[in-house]
Order: sequence, then C-alpha cells, then structure tokens
Amino acid sequence: MIRTILSRAPVVPVITIGRLADAVPLAEALLAGGLGVIEVTLRSAAALPAIAAMRKALPEAVIGAGTVVSSELLADAVSAGSQFIVSPGFSAALGEHARRLGVPFLPGIATPTELMAALEAGFDTLKFFPAEQAGGVPMLKALYAPFPTVRFCPTGGIVAHKAADYLAQPNVAAIGMSSVAPADLIEAGDFAAVTALARSAAALRTRSP
Repeated sequence: MIRTILSRAPVVPVITIGRLADAVPLAEALLAGGLGVIEVTLRSAAALPAIAAMRKALPEAVIGAGTVVSSELLADAVSAGSQFIVSPGFSAALGEHARRLGVPFLPGIATPTELMAALEAGFDTLKFFPAEQAGGVPMLKALYAPFPTVRFCPTGGIVAHKAADYLAQPNVAAIGMSSVAPADLIEAGDFAAVTALARSAAALRTRSP
C-alpha cells in the first residue's frame, strides 16, 4: 500500500540518474542518511537500469519509478523492479494498469476536480504536484476540510526551509524533494554530502498519517 511506503520516512528523494555508475552509490548515501524510500524519475536512459541495480544492491530500500506517464512506462518500470509507481498526473487507465500489476500507485493531482476523479477510481493517497506552483501549503490546508481522509505527498519546488511547514499539515504523509540529492553533488561524486542532506531531511517528522 502506497501510504505504508510513505510512512517509512518524512522525505522521499526524487532523483534523476544521468550515469548508471552513480545509481548504487547515491542510493547507499541516501539510505545511510535515513531515507530508504527513493523515487527514480524516468527522465534518462539510465533510469530503468538504475532501478534494477539499486534493487539488487540494496534490498532493504524501497525503490520506485517516477514520471510514469504511460502504461508502457509503467510496465517497463515494474519489469525493472520498481516497488511503487509515481505519476505527475491522474489517469484512470494508468491506475487500473497499476492495480492489475499489483504495484502501489501514487497519482498526481493539482485540483479538487482531479482529486475527486482519483477518489472515484479508488485512490486516496496522492501526489500533490507541482506543489509550490499549485498553491503550496495554503492549497493543502484548503483541501483538508472537504477531503479529510485524503493524504498527500507534495512534490515540486519544495526547498529545505519549507519542508517542516509542509510536514506539519495533517493531510501530508511525506514530501518529495530533489534537493536532498542535488545534481552538482552527484556529478562531483560527493556522496558524503548527500548523506548529510538526507540525515537532516530524515530528522523531520510528519503528523499522524
């Protein structure tokens, strides 16, 4: 269940792998810092091999695929070993495909209309995306009253100094952040710095899911 996966840590690193050789060291660095749920965006040729490599090297981590926008990508991600699927938007057909494959699915929404469509399809744990551009914390507060049972993983533009405010919201299960694994640190191979960032993120706490 996707909500159970999100309960493992307050922050889900959202990473893009440009070089396959960086995949396992990066995952090890994040895990060492206390972030064991990792979303690998399908934005590069290295993404699917990276997921497979991480799964093999770090069975204690939970590795998922992000930026999944088609049934073909979903099937490829599951074949690579993805343990959960994240999409930037909501598609009932994509959600049904995920259900048939038995993989936890986190669809994205940005409006109440999209949220209601997701609820009608049986999904009550959603990615709020793009979080900052779609209204941020005020929008999450506004959504809580009419939809108190829905839980979100806000993702998109969230920087470190805003993380605690997001996590303080009663409808936030975790937040997705790319800033815990910056491209410049990955490029430089400074995985110790990534671990330090992950450790700070892991020290944040959510309210009860």
